[in-house]
Amino acid sequence: MHTTSAASNTGPDSSALAAPTNLTRQVMSSVEIAELTEKRHDNVKRDILNMLTDLNANVLSFEDIYLDGRNRRQVQYLLDREHTDCLLTGYNAALRMRVIRRWHELEGRVVGQFQIPSSLSEALRLAADQVEQNQKLQDVIQRQAPQVAAIKRLASACGAICITDAAKQLQIRPAQLFDWMLQNRWIYRRSGSTRWVAREPRITSGLLIHKVTSLKPDQETGVERAAFQPLVTPKGLTLLAELLQERA
Repeated sequence: MHTTSAASNTGPDSSALAAPTNLTRQVMSSVEIAELTEKRHDNVKRDILNMLTDLNANVLSFEDIYLDGRNRRQVQYLLDREHTDCLLTGYNAALRMRVIRRWHELEGRVVGQFQIPSSLSEALRLAADQVEQNQKLQDVIQRQAPQVAAIKRLASACGAICITDAAKQLQIRPAQLFDWMLQNRWIYRRSGSTRWVAREPRITSGLLIHKVTSLKPDQETGVERAAFQPLVTPKGLTLLAELLQERA
């Protein structure tokens, strides 16, 4: 279990004796969820990405970096209680119960965890810690500024584009993007066909659209035919830029 602190609205020049406005928020990591449910971490992360995509949530706000057993930087996701419960609806009852009991165990530890300072020295120490945390947040914002600017440029793009052109915008190989979209249930092929088709939830969410092209009628039956080509919308391109950052 992890805890995160919401940013405070209290500036460093405010009264040190004022009650702090930041509250500790409990979250559970995808690593811990994987351990509790005895699932592979990459599968749990896939389930989380699919859930956040369907919810139109900002994936980056859930992303976190940790060091694995070989001291390598790896991506995990930190979910609050509400999003954890949403994720678990796709798991069986026994697995859900394990995570729910873990939440109850850890939520019981929150009581009394945060205390208002009882003296001037404690308040000054708390204020100094808050200033340090705010500075760290500013440093993170500055480091991420180029990525944020790039994503905003993608979001302002006009019109939908084919997947190959989307790959160029994202600076990855088209085959890599097609494979990612297939594995993460954005596109699929109908049985016996070589053409890609957009999945309905991605169309409903405004991430993909279909370009319909009329084909020559069937020579034997005379039936009119049409071809569908999935196109990535500006909204879809922006989300892809966020989701693919962990592969960089």
